[in-house]
Amino acid sequence: MANIKQKRLEGIIRKNITEIIQFELKDPKVGFVTVTDVHVTNDHSYAKVYVTFLGQDERWQAGLRALNRASGFIRSELSHRLSIRRTPELSFLIDKTMERGRHIDELITEIHKNDPVEMETEGTESSENENE
Repeated sequence: MANIKQKRLEGIIRKNITEIIQFELKDPKVGFVTVTDVHVTNDHSYAKVYVTFLGQDERWQAGLRALNRASGFIRSELSHRLSIRRTPELSFLIDKTMERGRHIDELITEIHKNDPVEMETEGTESSENENE
């Protein structure tokens, strides 16, 4: 039961942090940021906020520094919106899942490009579909 409550709290925190960053944070260095996930500790004292940025690596670093500088403001705004006993301390981290997924896709593409058996079966399947 606590797991469901924790996931619900993480979703509410993610939604509220997204709104705070989008509408109330005035730092232009933040840029286009997406809050992808939030992980809250069991005692609700810390939250890791995973974000992605639109742009190059330098843009990510500047945006991440700006978010970590503004974490106190974001936490204070979050405490006004939530009715929980303790508002967690926020730490912002770059979400690397998109990067990992892209790397895995490249590896799979490379494997299939060098796999002659796969190419032969694809050719056979397409000719069978044409005959039907």
